[in-house]
Amino acid sequence: MKSIRMVLTVLTVLMSLVALSSVAASAAEFTISVPAFKKIENKQVFKGFGCEGGNISPEVSWENAPEGTKSFALTVYDPDAPTGSGWWHWVAYNIPATTKSIIEGAGTADGKKLPKGTAQGTTDFGTKGYGGPCPPAGDKPHHYIVTLTALKTAKIEVPATATAAMIGFNIGANALGKATMTGTYGR
Repeated sequence: MKSIRMVLTVLTVLMSLVALSSVAASAAEFTISVPAFKKIENKQVFKGFGCEGGNISPEVSWENAPEGTKSFALTVYDPDAPTGSGWWHWVAYNIPATTKSIIEGAGTADGKKLPKGTAQGTTDFGTKGYGGPCPPAGDKPHHYIVTLTALKTAKIEVPATATAAMIGFNIGANALGKATMTGTYGR
């Protein structure tokens, strides 16, 4: 009798695990798409620091945000910059939860083309808005990590002068999920 109960217990546990894995498999993955960063062109490259690009922010779209998302934050970060701490190229936050994309060229300093309520942090170029790739000439190609974070808060409360690191801390503290993609660029 004990062995039958044990077999039934094991079967019940296995069936539960199969059911849970089916539910997990059917849940859609939170994804981001940044077509211009599949192969970064001059249009997205920074204008300055020896680079002669268009400095136009890429189109960014996403789907399947986690349940409970109240806003989003978008960052573009270069971990390969020879600074010891990387380089922040774009920090946008308080993006409304109803948003599914950001149009190309929306990352201007004034942010007028960003979804209403979106704020931008100061990049390592010392300005707000998008600053495109511009690795040192002759350096190996750098990685540009685009991350969209679903947040459990509708608004990140930071001073207008907050650094990218301070904003990043608040993004991490309120994260529900992240979707990333990485592009590379060298000159």
